[in-house]
Amino acid sequence: MQHELHWICCQIGAREHYSIPRALFRKEALRLLITDAWGRQRRGQRSGVSGQRGRFAGRWHEDLRDAPVISFNWSLIGFEVLARARGLTGWQKVMARNEWFQRKALRRLASYRLSAVGSQVIVFAYSYAARDIFRFAKQRGWKTVLGQIDPGPFEEEIVAKEVARVPELAPNWRRAPRQYWDNWREECELADRIVVNSEWARTGLLEAGVNGEKLSVIPLAYQATEDRGQMSEVRGQTTEDRGQRSEVRGGRQYPDGFDEQRPLRVLFLGQINLRKGVARLFDAIRLLKDEPIEFQFVGPAQISIPDDIRSKPRVRWFGRVSRGETASFYRSADVLIFPTLSDGFGLTQLEAQAYGLPIIASRDCGDVVRDGVNGLRLPDLSGESIADALQRCLCEPDRLRTFAENAIQSEKTGLNRLAEALFELSEPRSHTVSIQE
Repeated sequence: MQHELHWICCQIGAREHYSIPRALFRKEALRLLITDAWGRQRRGQRSGVSGQRGRFAGRWHEDLRDAPVISFNWSLIGFEVLARARGLTGWQKVMARNEWFQRKALRRLASYRLSAVGSQVIVFAYSYAARDIFRFAKQRGWKTVLGQIDPGPFEEEIVAKEVARVPELAPNWRRAPRQYWDNWREECELADRIVVNSEWARTGLLEAGVNGEKLSVIPLAYQATEDRGQMSEVRGQTTEDRGQRSEVRGGRQYPDGFDEQRPLRVLFLGQINLRKGVARLFDAIRLLKDEPIEFQFVGPAQISIPDDIRSKPRVRWFGRVSRGETASFYRSADVLIFPTLSDGFGLTQLEAQAYGLPIIASRDCGDVVRDGVNGLRLPDLSGESIADALQRCLCEPDRLRTFAENAIQSEKTGLNRLAEALFELSEPRSHTVSIQE
């Protein structure tokens, strides 16, 4: 059946490290990847070297070196210049970029000769930039699969309540325009199948009125291995292929006790905004002010940081870093804190597990943490609960050692299993597809 499926993937950016097209390409089912930018590399040039620096750094993947890819690098640069000249910001710019990408994709699809007699063509596109692409696909009689990146308007309501609770931290936050959600609802109607990455996201879409029979829960895929002393993603191999586990963790060392000279190192990695639960984390930091704990914030700040938090010597800010630079933070940390109010999944959890890093996580995201086994699940998202979890790690380094030893990557997060789940979507009763634990 696999050779009869022809998939066209449309995506803006390097979302999920291109896991969907990678999974399909390794099974010879990817007919075309259409993306906004692609940093093509010369033969013999490794990812992360000079060819991947600059404007399109990270917009490439070794697994897709020989894949059929269409991109719009120069047009994207032109869009950014024009958007700046027109003063487009915020939601205006987001929606304009989504529309620009779809126009470019449609022109290529309209002129693309797809010889697939006797085969099934499936178009995959991510939410909020799929409506026009799906309209075109339906005219051609192709099947459509929507990759839903978040819990939709259900999540927006959660964030709105948090903004109302601490408005001083996000004075510039705005709801998405009505047209944004109208477009999305049409995408859901046009989609034959809708892929969500967690039961949490599925719940959010059901709350928003999406047809539950279209929904399939397929967790994110992530695999990594040790490569010449540097972390890198698996090059065309999985644990299933090699018959052994991907070992990337190395020896994680914990002291017998944390103190002023060797504090507990807590890593927060990602967008620093209210949705990610940082206001609750700030409350926990205040409660733990006299404890030997160092907090490392890695990622772009999208809120106003309170003066009392910014001025704390043990709260360190690193800003946005490249994907390659995150390795050193995962290695040096003692625990990852992930107190998100809502996430479609939370890829940082899988990345942390690949490095053997214990996790303290919210319940409102993908299920990676097994409470008391490889980390701690927060019972709620209050500052007190976060502080209590960190206090437990602070007082019991042996607990962290056990969590690190139990950090494993499930076979359900591999690329082979992802491809199998995607192929099942084309089957008549594929609404039952779910590879959650």
